[in-house]
Amino acid sequence: MLNPTACMVATLMLVSGAALAGQDDIILEVTGNITEGTVRLDREALQKLPRASLETSTVVTDGTHRFTGFLMRDLLKKLGAEGDEVIASALNDYIVEIPMTDFTEFDVIVAYSMDGQPLHRNDKGPLWIVYPRDQHQALQDIRYDYRWVWQLSRLEVQ
Repeated sequence: MLNPTACMVATLMLVSGAALAGQDDIILEVTGNITEGTVRLDREALQKLPRASLETSTVVTDGTHRFTGFLMRDLLKKLGAEGDEVIASALNDYIVEIPMTDFTEFDVIVAYSMDGQPLHRNDKGPLWIVYPRDQHQALQDIRYDYRWVWQLSRLEVQ
């Protein structure tokens, strides 16, 4: 005989799992001073933005790597962002304020792949804010190193 409580628990687990599966598709949420207030984007939507690549070294990896993604300024322009800074948050609860001028002065990208391989959560992904540090001496200053947000999950425009 089936236990009604066990059946109900199993059903709730299946339903909540299905709901979470849809949420897992969202890899970036953008809020704040943008045209639509809040936008949730999946990988497919982000990959439709104009592609940008750069080769640079990082302070957390060995050697030079090729990063591919999109320019942060392209995303912010598309969303009608207006403000002085962006607060970037990561899945690991890291939060940093980034001046909006960084995105106009430098070709800062939000990378979704490194060396041709998709970034995954267990290795800096699914998104990583990457500065062209090897192309600009100024970007080798430690204050910029703090703005490299891996496991990027949220942007708030202020």
